[in-house]
Amino acid sequence: MTRDLFARHRAVLPDWLALYYEDPLEITHGEGRHVWDAAGNKYLDFFGGILTTMTAHALPEVTKAVAEQAGRIVHSSTLYLNRPMVELAERVAQLSGIPDARVFFTTSGTEANDTALLLATAYRRSNAILAMRNSYHGRSFSAVGITGNRGWSPTSLSPLQTLYVHGGVRTRGPYAHLDDRDFTDACVADLEDLLGHTRAPAALIAEPVQGVGGFTSPPDGLYAAFREVLHERGILWISDEVQTGWGRTGDHFWGWQAHGRNGPPDIVTFAKGIGNGMSIGGVVARAEIMNCLDANSISTFGGTQVTMAAGLANLNHLLEHDLQGNARRVGGLLIERLRAVAAQVPHVREVRGRGLMIGVELTRPGTDEADPEAASTVLEEARAGGLLVGKGGGHSTSVLRVAPPMSLTVAEAEEGAAILERALRSI
Repeated sequence: MTRDLFARHRAVLPDWLALYYEDPLEITHGEGRHVWDAAGNKYLDFFGGILTTMTAHALPEVTKAVAEQAGRIVHSSTLYLNRPMVELAERVAQLSGIPDARVFFTTSGTEANDTALLLATAYRRSNAILAMRNSYHGRSFSAVGITGNRGWSPTSLSPLQTLYVHGGVRTRGPYAHLDDRDFTDACVADLEDLLGHTRAPAALIAEPVQGVGGFTSPPDGLYAAFREVLHERGILWISDEVQTGWGRTGDHFWGWQAHGRNGPPDIVTFAKGIGNGMSIGGVVARAEIMNCLDANSISTFGGTQVTMAAGLANLNHLLEHDLQGNARRVGGLLIERLRAVAAQVPHVREVRGRGLMIGVELTRPGTDEADPEAASTVLEEARAGGLLVGKGGGHSTSVLRVAPPMSLTVAEAEEGAAILERALRSI
């Protein structure tokens, strides 16, 4: 049955639509931190639909909210007052930390980042954007144009002039040998030098932890230091929180808070986990920025009632059950467990991350050369052992991405680590 579905998939969908595994997997249902395939096999899910199943599969509060809202009305567009949209916007604005915040809902992180770029360039009257090397911001034409990861950028054409900055990857590049303070100083000096050779850009867009890039991040405080340089020149700071938002990093509710000594970003984008599988993205910005557009606009599907109901229920569950605290506690244990394993596996260059956002980078032993074949082997072996993980990395897909639902238990973390250890030892 699955092979027949695979053949049908290949007959009607694009060749560039990636699938995991030599024998692709059809997931039919899930519960908690587990999913099942069409053959009835059960898996511990350590990737959550690319960090999208944030709380749990089939979370009762969310499924109940979706069913009840669908029984009333599913959708009406932004041309009409929408109570669930207003209620979720109020919660997001309050949680964002941005003063006088306004919220615009989209259907994805790509669309959220696209909107943030529109706002920043219109507000600043500049089409130049600063972005981080090794970054990823989505699949739209403008988002691809600022993506600093060659593996996810299929064209050099862009409506924007993009200038790439050092700093998103701590352990690679020309400053990797420096300590954290000197690393930050060198990146700031690079930024200042870059700005001296170009007209003032509209904004810097940056992921606090680079997701597709392999869960890499700079030292805490780097973007705060960047903010000082940017603020002097009126350049905006956009924090792409599509993967880092809602407490996934454990230490902070938003990834930018590790860099927040000078206050919040001018614009925050979000998506993925807030809908727990429903299509929600969005942008938060100060009113003067959000309201700078001088033309009419709507969002046909952004903020639709059924997705807003899901987002409200999911956010309430996350806050009431302190899933940020759970991500910090269980994620910390899982990172230490994986680091102990890595010390005995020559292919593992580094285990990094924070909270339940963990990267395991694989290289050829004794070198810094990426080993995507090893990553593929581990992915397959983990699946055979009953565990689903992801892949990523700017230096080819050689980083295993571990990001389970934030309700992960200690016992499930230990079970997943044991399966991943066996998979890593099989290389």
